[in-house]
Amino acid sequence: MPPVTYEGIRDWEESDPARHPFVWDEAEEERLRSLVREWVPPVLSGMDGWWQGERWCENQVDAVVRERYGTWAWGWSWYHSSGGPIGNWTGGPGSVTTPDETAARVVAALLEWREWLERTARRFTELAPPPDASPEDRSWHLERACVRLVTHAMDSCADNAWRGQTSIVLGWFLTSTGMDRAEAARAVEHAIGGRFKSWVTPGRALIESVGEDLAVRLTGRAPYRDHREWEALEKLHDRS
Repeated sequence: MPPVTYEGIRDWEESDPARHPFVWDEAEEERLRSLVREWVPPVLSGMDGWWQGERWCENQVDAVVRERYGTWAWGWSWYHSSGGPIGNWTGGPGSVTTPDETAARVVAALLEWREWLERTARRFTELAPPPDASPEDRSWHLERACVRLVTHAMDSCADNAWRGQTSIVLGWFLTSTGMDRAEAARAVEHAIGGRFKSWVTPGRALIESVGEDLAVRLTGRAPYRDHREWEALEKLHDRS
């Protein structure tokens, strides 16, 4: 399998669960476990061997997973310390052990990734501006969506690299509303570039400032209006 490219990662159509059916049952789980077990080295390299065997195994398993399920499955190993939402996998050195244990971790990580994608897609649907929204209303929706999706990334338990996840998720969201991918990438970079710091949780004011900048850049209108008009929708989005 070819490696996942930067452009591929940022293409929501490649990851959107609505475009990529996923059939899972006990037989499929056992088949994947069997495929993973075949690639676990009988003798591990460990620290003395610079984890070469474990990293090699992870690469082989990654190819198996993507070949079997499709490009959407690329994120099964995007673990917390690399900025991803996956807690059931921590990389080859930490997750490749015995064949059975390794296979169980791969299965759990794949299902965790699929669930996160499906949850993310639901948020996109909930937060998308209505097709007939006025520029003012669209600006409000985009600002609120940005705020909630930054929080969505932070809540994934990703470590300091959550900033990259934020950029990807916001780009996905904008393209899911019909925006050109290059335009979406430029808008996201303009809004968040250099404003989030490693190991520093951004305050509410900073997050809302990023949301406002994104909304104004895309609509030319400030998003703030009488929030009492939007109270019911605010509560709905916050409850999701």
